[in-house]
Amino acid sequence: MFLFIAALLVGALFWYISNRERALSAPWTPTADARIFSQLPLQPPVESSFLSSGEYELPLRTKGRDIVDKNGRRFKLSAVNWYGASDELFIPGGLDVQHRDRIALTIRHLGFNSVRLPYADEMVISNPHILPHLLAANKDLVGLPALKIFEAVVKSLTDAGLAVIINNHITHATWCCGADPCDAGWANDHLGPICRIRQTEDEWIDHWRQIMAPFVDNPLVIGADLRNEVRGLWGTMSWDRWATAAERAGNALLEMNSDWLMIVGGTESGNDLSGALQRPVKLDVNHRVVYSAHVYAWSGWGSLGGRYAQRSYPSFVKSMRQNWAYLIEGNLAPVWVGEFGAPHKPSKGDANYWNNLMRYLKSIDADFAYWALNPRKPKENEKESYCLVEDDWITPVLDYRMKDMTDLMRGG
Repeated sequence: MFLFIAALLVGALFWYISNRERALSAPWTPTADARIFSQLPLQPPVESSFLSSGEYELPLRTKGRDIVDKNGRRFKLSAVNWYGASDELFIPGGLDVQHRDRIALTIRHLGFNSVRLPYADEMVISNPHILPHLLAANKDLVGLPALKIFEAVVKSLTDAGLAVIINNHITHATWCCGADPCDAGWANDHLGPICRIRQTEDEWIDHWRQIMAPFVDNPLVIGADLRNEVRGLWGTMSWDRWATAAERAGNALLEMNSDWLMIVGGTESGNDLSGALQRPVKLDVNHRVVYSAHVYAWSGWGSLGGRYAQRSYPSFVKSMRQNWAYLIEGNLAPVWVGEFGAPHKPSKGDANYWNNLMRYLKSIDADFAYWALNPRKPKENEKESYCLVEDDWITPVLDYRMKDMTDLMRGG
């Protein structure tokens, strides 16, 4: 009898989970507001939001929950991720389709005032020359190594008045972030010969020095996002270990330029900054630490409340406050939501996550960086469902995501 009852309970649980997953996977129909937005021209960017507008006096620093200029005026990071230099082709995407200046203007046209630009340590280590067909729209870059191309892209962004934050995304150049322990942290020398690209903590810091050296005198390169989604093997990365390494790297970079902001992401793939309350990151230069959180529909897996795709708004907000938003709501430190995103054609679970996140980010007027601009993934030219532009790298995808981000940028 006991086995029969246990089997019934297991069956009921399986039935419940299957039905819930089926409901979450059902297509979502955009709201009337989103449909109207998609049929109208994109609003022009808010010129006063750009560091190049003359409204701000550099350098930037932190003050409580905000990033501010020399006079205490808040600069809100309204950013987008432009990836590629962290992947197998070693260069930001789209350079075969549009000139880098044109892509920079597209980003500005979308209303973003800043860009998170990822790189892989392998790009610094090997610094390969790039095949000419990958630079078809940037003929002046043909024959240059990857680091010089990266430098040229940064210059195009800052020439367009966009602030840039460089991000150390991954160790060996590939799509991030899988289960490979070699990329689960900033150093992997303890794993011995199993890692194709090996580096010590000292080498990681040296790679940072190399990547940032060309930008020491560029005032619109405002900071360094020290490492993407540290997690350790199966989520074993301790906050203290990561904070200590971040302090070493941050102080090394501040010796090069004491005005740079140092961005420190959470553990557990970027979502958990709860350790920063008792053990904050402290640098030799005060008011330079910005924390960063990543929030996706699948974030929260393994927790009692489950993935964010399935959570109610109160449950979602509770998790945000526990993980990172307490720093903002307590006016303790800035937190930049450095990655979040959703597909052009979302499921109901995607939409639930997105609507909860947008509601909360608007309520706390958060700094943010959407993942990602790119219409294609580099390795096999696969369509990027999270993209904000069409394959021409110019035409905006005017859907529910761009509507909500426009509201975020404008404080609506």
